[in-house]
Amino acid sequence: MTTETFEFQVEARQLLQLMIHSVYSNKDVFLRELVSNASDALDKLRLEKLRDDSLDADVSDLHIRIDVDKEARTLTVRDNGIGMSYDEVGQLIGTIANSGTATFLQELKEAKDAAGAEGLIGQFGVGFYSGFMAADEVTLVSRRAGESQGTRWTSRGEATYTLEKVDDAPQGTSVTLHLKPADPENQLHDYTSPWQIKEIVKRYSDFITWPIRMVPEAGDGDSAPEPETLNSMKALWARSRDEVSDDEYHELYKHISHDWREPLETIRLQAEGTFEYQALLFVPAHAPHDLFTRDFKRGIQLYVKRVFIMDDCEALLPPYLRFVKGVVDAADLSLNVSREILQQDRHIRMMQRRLIKKVLATVKEFMTKDADRYATFWREFGTVLKEGLVTDSENRDAILAVSSFATTHADDEPTTLARYVERMKDGQDDIYYLTGESRQSIENSPHMEAFRDKGIEVLLLTDAVDEVWVDAVGEYEGKRLRSVAKGEIDLDAQGDEKADEEREKQAEDYAGLLGWMRERLGEDIKEVRLSARLTVSPACVVSDAHDLTPALENMYRAMGQEVPRAQRILELNPGHPLVKGLNQAYNEREDRSGLVESAELLHTLAVLAEGGQPKDPARFVKLVADRLERTL
Repeated sequence: MTTETFEFQVEARQLLQLMIHSVYSNKDVFLRELVSNASDALDKLRLEKLRDDSLDADVSDLHIRIDVDKEARTLTVRDNGIGMSYDEVGQLIGTIANSGTATFLQELKEAKDAAGAEGLIGQFGVGFYSGFMAADEVTLVSRRAGESQGTRWTSRGEATYTLEKVDDAPQGTSVTLHLKPADPENQLHDYTSPWQIKEIVKRYSDFITWPIRMVPEAGDGDSAPEPETLNSMKALWARSRDEVSDDEYHELYKHISHDWREPLETIRLQAEGTFEYQALLFVPAHAPHDLFTRDFKRGIQLYVKRVFIMDDCEALLPPYLRFVKGVVDAADLSLNVSREILQQDRHIRMMQRRLIKKVLATVKEFMTKDADRYATFWREFGTVLKEGLVTDSENRDAILAVSSFATTHADDEPTTLARYVERMKDGQDDIYYLTGESRQSIENSPHMEAFRDKGIEVLLLTDAVDEVWVDAVGEYEGKRLRSVAKGEIDLDAQGDEKADEEREKQAEDYAGLLGWMRERLGEDIKEVRLSARLTVSPACVVSDAHDLTPALENMYRAMGQEVPRAQRILELNPGHPLVKGLNQAYNEREDRSGLVESAELLHTLAVLAEGGQPKDPARFVKLVADRLERTL
């Protein structure tokens, strides 16, 4: 057969060099990775056979086998699973096309410790290449189930790899490592040693549901021994809690999630009665790099009576809990259940409700009993959990109860809405908030001036989802959620005659200027009025009480939804010298044409102060330059 040679991509070569000159202290993980890949291939074949009985594939004895050759110093991990076609080998193995290599390399550079770096292997799907930590050369032979021809892939982990079609390949995949010499000082063990193989399999892969077999060494004069099974294959979720160690749970999590760091929490659930199922869920300690991408693979592994059915059953948990990993084993579902059927199945909906409540109860326990773990959880997953405030009205109160938000009350300690309400001032009826890109930009916003001046606490909301959930929730314990940048704000005590008289006088004094500016600024604004929220800045722009904010408008447009652009309201600070001077000039001049530019500049400065962009940047620059020139 013709052998073709290909060059690795630049990033792939960098990745391989990292593996060869490994930054990982624990070289044993390569075997864990290869066994995990083999297990996935067996799961996929059994699932494919369930869906298509005509598939020409032998599923009578699905297993993983490990062979060692001490003389040749090779170790082979083989499975009789789904296998790969010639094109699939080229795509999935040759080019590392789907491995997120650039992101992997970037995060590897940023990893603060060896454990953090080690954890990136599985997370980015580059586990196969960890074989180069222990081998000078790797050979992969694979034949896809149902096809007659196989493929051989070979590389020394340098600049190139070869692809060759072969006729005698068995169904499945075998990976043969031509091992480097043992180097105990660098944690490179002798991987031709049977006891070393057994120890690694027992430590990392004991729970895998397929038999992992190895032929033991034959004694002198003995006939060839029978293969022995190295793993127990016991489903951890079916064993009682006192029979399973935390390490075993953690290894299952790592196998399922490809995150080789320990989870933040393990959640067990067992339901008995008319519908029986068992669940073993894991809350990760770190958010995956692609959590907010469209291609993020979410869902729980679904088993029926210990038979693997689906790797990513999205029907078991809603999108806002997509970071949760785990296994659900149901006793009363069909083995050939489809995704479409799952969406309609009442048992699945019942399980989903129970799983949601269990996860949220676990987060509540973090909050009340373990502040450090809650802080970790909220830092990593708070943003995605808040999506549920918009999409899951049934559990909205439970989600709100475990949510916390940055606030002007403290620089580094977030608050719950319950604690905010406890601190509200006498006579305060609303929960105030402001959204923005960062805490600093919100705190510097002119909308905050009166609240800061009067010591009224404001929630500082910086996530994109915050723009949406505050409208969906609306109120908390009878207190309205109210943006400090929308509608009219009056923080002065009601019934203060002196304050009322002053406002009436200002309204009378500024009536002419406000009407004139409204006409001159035209379609850019809906209204010009005096402000009760400004104490330092000359002006600000606000949205009407029921209008979309500019950020929300932009969000909808980014999603392809056209929404009309809402006109904003310009508020002026009657106590600011610039506004006073403008009003005086308006009242004293008959020819007010020279004030038009001043009004336009004042409006644009207000837009800039809230992080917006000038309607016509070039004109704004020219107006400012002209004004500066006149001052020289």
